[in-house]
Amino acid sequence: MTGDSRGSAPLSSHLPRVGIPERLAARMSMPEQHAYLRTQLTRRGLLRTSAAGAGTLAAGGLLAGSAHAAPVATPTLLTSGAASPVDGALVAPFGRHLAFGADPTTQMRISWQVPLAVRRPYLRIGLKPWDLGRKIHAEVRDLHTPSLSSKLPAVDQFYLHAAPDGLRPGTTYYYGVGHDGFDPADARHFSTVGTFRTAPARAERFTFTAFGDQGVSYHALANDQLILGQNPAFHLHAGDICYADPDGQGSEHDTYDARVWDQFLAQTESVAKSVPWMVTTGNHDMEAWYSPHGYGGQNARWTLPGNGPDPEAAPGVYSFTYGNTAVVALDANDVSYEIPANQGYTGGRQTRWLDRRLGELRATPGIDFVVVFFHHCAYSTTNAHASDGGVRDAWLPLFEKHHVDLVVNGHNHVYERTDALKGGRVTKRMPPGERVDPRREGIVYVTAGGAGKALYDFPVPDSYEGHVKDLDHVDTYHWTKDRAKAEETVEWSRVRYTGFSFLAVEVVPGHRPTMKVTALAESGERIDHFEVVR
Repeated sequence: MTGDSRGSAPLSSHLPRVGIPERLAARMSMPEQHAYLRTQLTRRGLLRTSAAGAGTLAAGGLLAGSAHAAPVATPTLLTSGAASPVDGALVAPFGRHLAFGADPTTQMRISWQVPLAVRRPYLRIGLKPWDLGRKIHAEVRDLHTPSLSSKLPAVDQFYLHAAPDGLRPGTTYYYGVGHDGFDPADARHFSTVGTFRTAPARAERFTFTAFGDQGVSYHALANDQLILGQNPAFHLHAGDICYADPDGQGSEHDTYDARVWDQFLAQTESVAKSVPWMVTTGNHDMEAWYSPHGYGGQNARWTLPGNGPDPEAAPGVYSFTYGNTAVVALDANDVSYEIPANQGYTGGRQTRWLDRRLGELRATPGIDFVVVFFHHCAYSTTNAHASDGGVRDAWLPLFEKHHVDLVVNGHNHVYERTDALKGGRVTKRMPPGERVDPRREGIVYVTAGGAGKALYDFPVPDSYEGHVKDLDHVDTYHWTKDRAKAEETVEWSRVRYTGFSFLAVEVVPGHRPTMKVTALAESGERIDHFEVVR
């Protein structure tokens, strides 16, 4: 959520809607919002503009690999209905971002964007930067956003995706992305060559990083650069990715600017071009225009492992394994009591899949740790959103049943960390530097929502490493099924930090495997650390 939505704001203000009157927004589901927007824009004639733009794209044949494209000689301008010829040599790819496939040892998914339409896009890949001999055709997913405000133009965005399979485990690869007129193997474009490393076949020491609620800002960029310095094997983004809807106030004056995605992907490229950027969905990632559940935009921009219960309808639900650590991504929009626009949209399939998948992972030899990440908080005490009772009711019993080792959330724009918990009760106090065994002592829950958007606040003072102000209890609330705030007094809020920050987790295999969890501020200062052992 954004920095201006507070716990006292109307419930309708928590939904990222465009052009939907506030009197309707509070009671509309995401499919209803999608239908409303499509109907309203049809009445205003905007769909005719959309069709004209799409016709220009098809007539321009720009999207080789797209089912509706036809080959022609020239590309089409991004936002123009009357295209000017553009030489492909003048169109530079940007916004490269990686993601693992279902098997990170042998699969990588490489995505990028072009500001103008191009012909015959592709990926080159090889074991040396000067030998990119393997060439893979790229899939094009074009995304049209009509003018949803008199202040904004219609936008056509072109997202390209390549899926190299059959890679060697634990191997460094070099790659370049191109199209007709722009060959990354050409000496002129050598500086655009990127690199990545596949997951190892056996357990080894590695680090991963995590946060949520990033957006586009100086602080977001600063966090990215600090993350790059950790040399992570992958990064987890717990939803609310770019905030193309800047304030989500649910009024007729809201704007949705799809071009913010261009800014975000350009900002993130310095890290995501070499570090798999594994995302899940937050409430601001439900973009009603594109599809009934709001995930059409995400499906165009990202290629994720696709091994969840329904990868098309729920792209942010999946799992992967890296070394001795399994990671499970969930979509909390499905179970949220606070923001019910997509509540229940999987019909319980996600929760049933979660139970089954956690059981499978725990039964898999060689997996020591299971990490789960999603957007809405199971446990937080901020004034903005606090805790979501829907998450607690649906998933916490499964986390405890399968002895999940670490849960990472976003949504609240702060850093907060609990003691070890079972059944909502403190089973072990966890001051900075403490160690926990989740099988015997309970699960630690971390809110890492300080990635770059405007910060929230707590009802009590901060308390973090070097500035400890322990409290016996904190008065807060959680969201109930009837969308009310139920007051509660809690003892589990152990670390609180109002500042931009992220998690860095070092995984050490061995006789007694360990996860060393560290929270770092934007300045590089350590604000928290603890260990999870097996």
